[in-house]
Amino acid sequence: MTSVDSVTATKSVKTMPLLTLSAMVVGSMVGAGVFSLPGRFATTTGGLGALISWAIAGTGMLMLAFVFQNLALRKPDLDAGVYAYAKAGFGEYLGFFSAFGYWASACVGNVSYWVLVKSTLGQVLPIFGEGNTIWAVLLSTVGIWAFHFMVLRGVQEAASINKIVTVAKLVPILVFIVISLFYFKWDVFTANFSGGNGYSESLFSQISSTMTITVFVFLGIEGASVYSRYARKREDVGRATVLGFLSVLAIFASVTMVAYGIMPRADLAGLQQPSMAPAFEASVGTWGAWFISIGVIVSVMGAYLAWTLMASEVLFVAAKDRDMPSFLSRVNTENVPLIALLFTSALVQLVLLTTLFSDDAFGFTLHLCTALSLIPYLGAAGYALKLAATRETYDEDGPGIRTKELVVAAVATFYTVFLIYAAGLEFLLLSCIIYAPGTILFALTRREQGKRLFSAWELLLFIIVAAGAVAGIAGLATGWITI
Repeated sequence: MTSVDSVTATKSVKTMPLLTLSAMVVGSMVGAGVFSLPGRFATTTGGLGALISWAIAGTGMLMLAFVFQNLALRKPDLDAGVYAYAKAGFGEYLGFFSAFGYWASACVGNVSYWVLVKSTLGQVLPIFGEGNTIWAVLLSTVGIWAFHFMVLRGVQEAASINKIVTVAKLVPILVFIVISLFYFKWDVFTANFSGGNGYSESLFSQISSTMTITVFVFLGIEGASVYSRYARKREDVGRATVLGFLSVLAIFASVTMVAYGIMPRADLAGLQQPSMAPAFEASVGTWGAWFISIGVIVSVMGAYLAWTLMASEVLFVAAKDRDMPSFLSRVNTENVPLIALLFTSALVQLVLLTTLFSDDAFGFTLHLCTALSLIPYLGAAGYALKLAATRETYDEDGPGIRTKELVVAAVATFYTVFLIYAAGLEFLLLSCIIYAPGTILFALTRREQGKRLFSAWELLLFIIVAAGAVAGIAGLATGWITI
């Protein structure tokens, strides 16, 4: 083990071109979520609600993409985007929360990948069930640590593997979209447009219920920003973010809408995850389920690799900037964040064990992952709004540019606040259970530097989060909150 400073002095950091950065964005977003979209959307809404949901999510997430693009250009000195922006805008404790929450969100999301892989295998091997059996957890544990040791061989090598996997996993998704169009039934689609017979949920309720799903599948939009220190040109960070987002939005919306033309909404809602596989089977036969299932495994493993890299990178950069304990900044001879990667794999392992007690392990990890990600996203959007409102970095720009970026930041901030509402109290309290003990790392950092632990408002924030954690634990104990 050597310190980051000594390794950096002796080993130059390789850079990534625009294509590789874009692949990191696409690879991060196209993972478990896209293969669950037919069933997940069908449980909450029909075709009309889906169209409106994608329009809202597309607009909101595009504004977030523009936020990351603008911040990458206006604050080129800030690396590991999500964490760095919250700290610069709102102080060290909220910056720590952003880094810790983003890391924890990535780890919980990685658990959802293992659940989906084992649920896919469970369709032919019943011992894996829906991804939450003893055998599923044991096999997933082997996978976690196999990836751990592969990443130890080097970030650049793993990123190259991810670029190849990104191309490979897009093939079954595109095949599903194109072939499903030939089996598309307009009468089925029309019947599903308003939800089907007997579906009485209000349109607002339908749309709100889909928001956590759309956020989950879009997680990773900031992938290029997190890896900004590897970009050949600073402008490539923003370009990769927007290019990757627009590509993925088209894929996600297409998968959702063509599924409504395959079978009735109620039947789609009852499919076992990954629902794309049985939906495709209904159109083309057994080979369709096998084809998609193989795509699920390839896709999920690629996304797991990308998110493991990003999670470790956030802890490493936070420690390097002295916002996490210094031991997290240690790297090996391949410039891999050694201790940060160990923490990442350990948290994935811990959350994986909780799926043994969950009735819907995939749904639980999906919603918890989304809820944890909202604070980091809100911090970035809020910082962009603060810069535009205070005119910082806008001295040499015309009023039109500032006004445009102010509107973008305001929409992104409003959208993120709406997502917090849509996530629901249950998952916000579960998030607090993870956030509260994470403050131990913040306390260790402050002690290393001989600084005061909290300012007055930071102490208030900690008390609120701690109270939320206590309420969450009480809810689990009484059965009010279930996983």
